[in-house]
Amino acid sequence: MAKWAEVMDQVVRERRPALVGYAYLVCGSRSDAEEITQEAIVRTFARGRAKTSVAQAESYIRRAIVNEAIDRSRRRKVADNRRPLVAVPDAVVGHAGKVASDAYMEYLLSTLAPQERAVVVLKYVDDLTVAQIGAAMKLADGTVKRYLSNAATKLRGVIEDDAAEVTELYVHATVIEGRYA
Repeated sequence: MAKWAEVMDQVVRERRPALVGYAYLVCGSRSDAEEITQEAIVRTFARGRAKTSVAQAESYIRRAIVNEAIDRSRRRKVADNRRPLVAVPDAVVGHAGKVASDAYMEYLLSTLAPQERAVVVLKYVDDLTVAQIGAAMKLADGTVKRYLSNAATKLRGVIEDDAAEVTELYVHATVIEGRYA
């Protein structure tokens, strides 16, 4: 068996669940994460490039995951723009989705644009510096900083809106309905 085939086999056996989890953070959908991870593994090993270690292969795959997630988002956006507009919301986020911190984090990440989401995941999950993120995504440092700043502003606004809603619900329940007294 060729060295690259052994490395691929080891990556799939040992690192696939972690890679799917990473893809889920980047794209926000379990089914898309599975597909993106598979596509990234295939693309990484399809060209016969010699990957001599699992760590090297995993870094290539992670980069391919980010690229594929952004590409899919762009393709989906183009398709959505071509689809006739219908006045039915796709989904309504309820209070139950905010109860668990994981679900709330997923909700918060879903409010970001694909590039912002990818930069936030690379910064806070992979713990990369701005320069490392720029190199990984082939962006200038200033662009990475702008994406991080835009993401922080959006997240701050969403969190503040949610805090105001929770405060309003609490005041309504305590003062008007006499609960929690």
